[in-house]
Amino acid sequence: MFPFPLSVGRAPATTPARGRALPSVFQINLAVTSFLLIADNATFWARALGIFGPGAELLLFGTAIWALTFFIVALFGTGPLRRPMLALLLLLGAATGYFQDRLGVTMDRDMIENVMTTTLSEGRHLVTPGFLIHLAIFGLLPALVVLRLPVREGGWRAAARSGLSAVMALALGAGLVMADFKTLSAVLREHKELVSAWQPAMPLGSALRYAKLRVRTHDLTVAALGTDAQKGPLLAAAPKPVLTVLVVGETARAQNWGLNGYERDTTPELRARGVVNFSDVESCGTATAVSMPCMFSNLTRKGYSHEKGLAQENLLDVLAHAGVAVEWWDNNTGDKDIAARLPSARVPETVDACGEGECTDAAFLPLLDRTLAGMKDDTVLVLHQIGSHGPAYHLRYPKAFERFSPACQSAEFSRCTDEEIRNAYDNSLAFTDHILAAMIDRLAAQDRVIPALVYVSDHGESLGENGLYLHGAPRFMAPDTQTHVPMVMWLSEAFRSAMHLDVGCLQAQAAEPASHDNLFHSVLGLMDIRTEVRDTSLDRVSSCRASAS
Repeated sequence: MFPFPLSVGRAPATTPARGRALPSVFQINLAVTSFLLIADNATFWARALGIFGPGAELLLFGTAIWALTFFIVALFGTGPLRRPMLALLLLLGAATGYFQDRLGVTMDRDMIENVMTTTLSEGRHLVTPGFLIHLAIFGLLPALVVLRLPVREGGWRAAARSGLSAVMALALGAGLVMADFKTLSAVLREHKELVSAWQPAMPLGSALRYAKLRVRTHDLTVAALGTDAQKGPLLAAAPKPVLTVLVVGETARAQNWGLNGYERDTTPELRARGVVNFSDVESCGTATAVSMPCMFSNLTRKGYSHEKGLAQENLLDVLAHAGVAVEWWDNNTGDKDIAARLPSARVPETVDACGEGECTDAAFLPLLDRTLAGMKDDTVLVLHQIGSHGPAYHLRYPKAFERFSPACQSAEFSRCTDEEIRNAYDNSLAFTDHILAAMIDRLAAQDRVIPALVYVSDHGESLGENGLYLHGAPRFMAPDTQTHVPMVMWLSEAFRSAMHLDVGCLQAQAAEPASHDNLFHSVLGLMDIRTEVRDTSLDRVSSCRASAS
């Protein structure tokens, strides 16, 4: 039995109306702990059962987790703000437990960052009727009970005893872990996905780590990068302004990309335009907040961290140092500080492709027309797509563009079959194919600039495989569907000629494994930018140049 008193404080008080003893602070904390572990930890217990199997080890581990969770609850449930703090804990457990159990979403630090940086139009699709019902039953109702239930307070002595019970719980949990430390430590090393599902410890710890990160990066001084950059002889001698359109895709996974051999041809229009398709590309992360800053940095996945990325300039700054005009247009959750020192803007919601606070990526087409009409200098135009961002895949393309049906028409996946979810997702990919092809056609039809287009997605997506949906899984447990992304390159004949590029060589290069690590150096190579920070071993373009620049 748990070695704590069942009532803490002075002699039991009674309610005047019924003559029954009021619950103590300890008893409330005990009840909240048990409720959190039972109601919000289905995934955690399922994983624990799969790892330990039924028996003494699972009982030992479960008791240790119960004691450590009681310690967390007691920290919140002691002091003058204990009622609202316990209510907050119950609401948090209900919310994060829902996304963990229903979608396989892990609330690590990167996911907390995603939550903090998302837009209202994007985030509202996760607030489904099913989520609200779950939150009301498992979060709001118990929170109201905690807020309204009369409790035997007991003064400072009860508070002291409550604090003592928290210390005893911590000691018990630590002692149980140490009792079989060899086994438990091995399990925790090899099965990090187990602790990552523990509610509410995981989201609380992740929020603390995110807060510490924000404090550390609040006043960072950004170090200059590539200030020696200059236009190479080919770019300098180009007869017309050179334009590279860099399209940053969203949530496109390589497994459903038609050019990669997917059973459905989701990319017929790009295929018809003879693009160079990089068939084996690995992303830096599994969420935009990680992958996008990483791919624009020169740090590589292994060397990248959020703090290091913010502490130095990136690809766009190096291009600007070389005298290239750089512009960023966004149809997603912002530039993540990548374009902090350069012109950037969201797509205007006045275009025909926008409605109800959201725009499809067709909104980029008039912006591209405007750039082509007024461009005078060598330019890199970055277009950050909404792409295939879930769960509302059906909103990423016009209804008339639905090629695969029946398609899920809801952001609540429980209302759809996995096949309907896949149909909606594939429709969004096919629309991306259509938009990229429309951009290529516009670039090819004009004669004012020398154009090229590069497309690469930030991360992939899970569509129900092994119970996982959406993206953002911690890298150590992320499936290939979240870490392998499509990447294509289109070069006009004028661009190939001006930059002396051999397309056959590029096609051969594209068959080799690549990653986001290559983007920084390959864009510099593509644009013929000379700088010491360009790593030729990561540049997938310059080796295909007929005459070295």
